[in-house]
Amino acid sequence: QVQLVESGGGLVQPGGSLTLSCAASKIIVSIYNMAWYRQAPGKERELVATITSYYADSVKGRFTISRDNAKNTVSLQMNNLKPDDTAVYYCNTAPVRLSWGQGTQVTVSA
Repeated sequence: QVQLVESGGGLVQPGGSLTLSCAASKIIVSIYNMAWYRQAPGKERELVATITSYYADSVKGRFTISRDNAKNTVSLQMNNLKPDDTAVYYCNTAPVRLSWGQGTQVTVSA
């Protein structure tokens, strides 16, 4: 069974940075259009970025998605974080083809 394991979240002050990582098993990330999504409290899950260089307007210029084929991982570098970035972050393909992992919580607060 394909497994996606997200990590790297935490509590950070506004303006801070975090790097999220997604480890994939039983799939080869280089084959897929990998992506990061997020779900804030009370809101629907939204697409944040794809490895094919799509970025949501709200994160353009602050977030960077990358892939390490040797490690079979996908990362999301997040800079200049804002309180509105608070959410559970998930990786998956775009469009969604895989079961969701547990996600990693990112909280941006002073």
